[in-house]
Amino acid sequence: MVTVSGGRPRPWLSTLDPELRQHIQNCPCPCDHMGYGNYLDYQIQQCPHEYPNRETSFNVPHYYNGVRDYYHPYDYQTSIDSCSCSSGSDASKATFRGPWCVCLVVCIVVATLTAGLGLPLALSPREPPRTSEERLVLVKKLLKETPLIDGHNDLPWNLRKFTHNRLFKLNMSAISEEEPWSTSKWSHTDIPRLRQGLLGAQFWSAYVPCKAQYLDAVQVTLEQIDVIKRLVDYNAEHFSLVRTTEEIKTVHKAGKIASLIGVEGGHALGNSLAVLRTFYNLGARYLTITHSCDTPWATGTNTKTQEGLSDFGRSVIKEMNRLGMIVDLSHTSINTAKAALNVSRAPVIFSHSSAFSLCNSSRNVPDDVLKLVAHNGGVIMVNFYTHHVTCNDTATIQDVINHINHIRTVAGIEHVGIGAGYDGINMTPSGLEDVSKYPYLLAELLADPSWTEKDVLSLAGLNLLRVFEQVEEVRDKWKRADVLPLEDAVPPMHNPCSSLYS
Repeated sequence: MVTVSGGRPRPWLSTLDPELRQHIQNCPCPCDHMGYGNYLDYQIQQCPHEYPNRETSFNVPHYYNGVRDYYHPYDYQTSIDSCSCSSGSDASKATFRGPWCVCLVVCIVVATLTAGLGLPLALSPREPPRTSEERLVLVKKLLKETPLIDGHNDLPWNLRKFTHNRLFKLNMSAISEEEPWSTSKWSHTDIPRLRQGLLGAQFWSAYVPCKAQYLDAVQVTLEQIDVIKRLVDYNAEHFSLVRTTEEIKTVHKAGKIASLIGVEGGHALGNSLAVLRTFYNLGARYLTITHSCDTPWATGTNTKTQEGLSDFGRSVIKEMNRLGMIVDLSHTSINTAKAALNVSRAPVIFSHSSAFSLCNSSRNVPDDVLKLVAHNGGVIMVNFYTHHVTCNDTATIQDVINHINHIRTVAGIEHVGIGAGYDGINMTPSGLEDVSKYPYLLAELLADPSWTEKDVLSLAGLNLLRVFEQVEEVRDKWKRADVLPLEDAVPPMHNPCSSLYS
């Protein structure tokens, strides 16, 4: 009986080529030898003394299939000679003679040809879905990987109007069948339609009307933040309040809708940086600098002056950067937007605005500002209100796509998002009637060969996630630098509704 190193019987060795038989019999490597004991069936040599220690090699970058990685066994292939399977004889050292070496060469050639033929197939683009049904299936798959994030929804204000913020008996899964929700042109949101719309994250607006300025704006804002948090708590099966980008991702993976708070209108601050900090501590993650009205420190879209930000207004932007609060420029005047872009050290957003070149509403963003936002790294989140899409009472899903494409052309795909404004608008485009329709918008974009799956994901949520992450990075950097809270104040105002101690 013929045996190999280690004493295991191999009766078929006597039938092999003498040189190959001698190699197998004397090879110290514990290899299977392709059924004979040859290491060729592994494509890499498996001599234990040649493997690197994974612990000591983990931090060394490597590339596998074009992707940067920190460990893969193919990174550690060794040469044939590095694991010497010699018997001490000249015959066994002749590593490039004999049928086993021919087999090695054949395997290498076959592997190379296979890789060469397979690479073009791997790099060739996948055939796009042809029908709307196929595109919707693809959208559903994509939105399981990346959250669809809407920048603005005014449901909290409708809760105040319709229920006076009383939520205990409110069934958010059935309000579309109840008065006044079922007949109101301002109502587009409930849990079933949110689920149909595949929404991954929503900025809920803590809106305060301009008429509350100098009166009870701070109180009303606090009440709106409170109703948002209670709405989330009462519907915890579907919603989860989040404050960070990581929490958005975690909640999305858990199958819930990540809920964020945005304060709409700088008059909600009552001219106080302390109130701004309080809102942030309560969970607010963006502030819309103005609404339709001016504040003592910033001008809104309806202003007739050429002013932008005052010194205190610039302090508001800096304090938001320090806190990690996103600067929202929807509703601001052009001069306020430009001033804020000049001051902010973090990316900004327009949470619900469209392109001025296609509809010259004062709420929309001119091309020169679109370019400034791109330079800043920010995002313009396209609004669905027909008066901001076509400047009249009617619009279509294609009209919204035109705005998205225009912003993409001027600013770049990295700087466009979605901020529909549902429940704060009373006229919506056909095809985008409520929160269930987001997938149809993305499916229509995929029908355009110029839109890739990556582009759609950037629009849907990746761009906003990037902005939020960079806002957090600025916050963390300033924290490490021990940047202290600002203590600036607006010059004293003679307001009959203010105390003498303001």
